[in-house]
Amino acid sequence: MEVALYDYDLPKEAIAQTPAEPRDASRLMLLDRESGVVDHRIFHQIVDILQPGDLLVVNRTRVIPARLYGKKRESDVAVEMVLLTPRGDDRWEVLVRPGRRLKPGTVVDFGEGRLAAEIQETTDFGGRIVRFEYTGDFDKLIDELGEMPLPPYIETPLPQAEAERYQTVYNRERGSAAAPTAGLHFTPQLLDRLRQRGIETTSVLLHVGLGTFRPVQVDRIEDHKMHSEFFQVDPEAAEAIAKAKGEGRRVIAVGTTVARTLETVASRNNGAIAASSGWTDIFIYPGYTFHCIDGMITNFHLPKSTLLMLVSAFAGRENILAAYQEALKQGYRFFSFGDAMLII
Repeated sequence: MEVALYDYDLPKEAIAQTPAEPRDASRLMLLDRESGVVDHRIFHQIVDILQPGDLLVVNRTRVIPARLYGKKRESDVAVEMVLLTPRGDDRWEVLVRPGRRLKPGTVVDFGEGRLAAEIQETTDFGGRIVRFEYTGDFDKLIDELGEMPLPPYIETPLPQAEAERYQTVYNRERGSAAAPTAGLHFTPQLLDRLRQRGIETTSVLLHVGLGTFRPVQVDRIEDHKMHSEFFQVDPEAAEAIAKAKGEGRRVIAVGTTVARTLETVASRNNGAIAASSGWTDIFIYPGYTFHCIDGMITNFHLPKSTLLMLVSAFAGRENILAAYQEALKQGYRFFSFGDAMLII
């Protein structure tokens, strides 16, 4: 299947540069995945759209200030490094710039030498494995020296005082290099209203890594390899999801990260959800048979991206591309700080 089938023209002005205020004031497109019919709402109206008994599944990951700026030791060459995935023993998988100057054995200093990273190896995905050296608490150093790793298409810096706007209100566990952006639309008050209406919520974990940054660089979808990301479904979440499925209630994934997590577990357990954790490189594109989710809340995704392919697998390529054209016509905002879509 050709990647070019998932391309579309996107004007630069359609890319959201700042988040909506308040969070739940963003627009919401409803898409019927069977008919392709769309409707237009405001996100807080989701309380009246979802049904009592629906189960929302959210991703509780927290974004770390993963972008570090330092200098190559002994040459003072400026270096940008983005933390992606911990590998244990103070080793991390990272993205670096400029890559051609950062070969194994190179040392990069951050924060006037308070933190150093030695390049140990190059990964298959063009990143690096580094080992950090430091004194004190690593997480506190990263919080002090790092910056929020906003995607490159967001050209307006997010002030440090507003860094929490790139976090969901229900985040709990540090580890992501990017936010699960479908969750950015929820407020504590909106979650309370959903609960009062009988709409349940549970959480899973997927730490967002390199796959968010890595474009599809092949011509055929089948030739693309996803980067592995850590996930966890705890017993309480597994029980809630299994109960909902057993009672015929809808399971709604809040974001593609949740969809990938649940489908990973279900595909490994003959369609059932069980408590589990590990690494997933599942790649969902048209032709995939969904085992768990009945609906999905998601943002509007980049052309030719794996996320666009995932939602196309769920709702149909023609339906999704037609909905995107309607969204552009109606002035929706795209990508991380943009508007949302509910696919049912």
